[in-house]
Amino acid sequence: MTSTLKYLLLLPLLFLVLAVSGQNKSALNGRWDLSIEKDGSTLPAWLEIRHSGHLGLVGRFVYAFGSARPVAEVVETGSQGGEFSFSIPAQWEAEKGTMDFTGTLVDEKMSGTMRYVDGKTFSWTGVRAPLLDRKERPIWGAPRQLFNGKDLSGWHASGKNQWMVEDGVLVSKSSGSNLISDEKFTDFKLHLEFRYPKDGNSGVYLRGRYEVQIADDQGKYPSDIYLGGVYGFLEPNEMAAKAAGEWQVYDITLIGRRVTVVANGKTIIHDQTIPGITGGALDSKEGNPGPIMLQGDHSAIAYRNVVITPVMEE
Repeated sequence: MTSTLKYLLLLPLLFLVLAVSGQNKSALNGRWDLSIEKDGSTLPAWLEIRHSGHLGLVGRFVYAFGSARPVAEVVETGSQGGEFSFSIPAQWEAEKGTMDFTGTLVDEKMSGTMRYVDGKTFSWTGVRAPLLDRKERPIWGAPRQLFNGKDLSGWHASGKNQWMVEDGVLVSKSSGSNLISDEKFTDFKLHLEFRYPKDGNSGVYLRGRYEVQIADDQGKYPSDIYLGGVYGFLEPNEMAAKAAGEWQVYDITLIGRRVTVVANGKTIIHDQTIPGITGGALDSKEGNPGPIMLQGDHSAIAYRNVVITPVMEE
């Protein structure tokens, strides 16, 4: 074989190596847990950055509410690298326009400014999101009632409380505050039963960060924003919703980032990875234990038989 022929045969491989190495060269690649300082409050957010062929850097962004939003382009600026900017479209904001971000990455920590859709500017910081990779199979503890069926012991409201207990059922009769467990958890199995009225909307937040949607979606095509979806991220393989007014059941297992959702006896999400926090999360500190949060700020909702089986800690 001549040297020229060898070169021609190796040339495609060389291009492939260069393309792959080029797609992994940016230190911005990956998932980032963000905190935005806005109007005296710290708002959780999440950012994913990755390469997309000749487009360069693209991504996804989760703000304090709503679902994941597309980032059409992340522009690296500055001759020294580590400086970048991107914009995201308005979603549920009252104002129209974009939120514009500038940032700097130094020693695996991000910081920068956000120009909100109303033109005001706020600061933000970010750290690389933890993998939450579990090497060992979990050893489960004993299941126990997280709601005692009598009162709100072990729970607190996120604001003015509208939750009450009626005949062993945890009830929110109107839109108001979310309900948060006092206890925090790492990995667990969660059983709960819920009932919503027509057009009802709620959700259960795992570790206070990942919402499994609860809504009156019977008959709809499955979606990551409908019943059973991990909001804005993971789509169920079928629509398992019953009719409004009926009691329904979730059995959810969370191990690290991997989640399984069984709705009304049907496994609709099986051992899938949750990329990051969903809108409405309590915080973006994904490496920490977190509570169970029941959404009460959308519509009336009722829960009963809330049972948790936590992993046994070493």
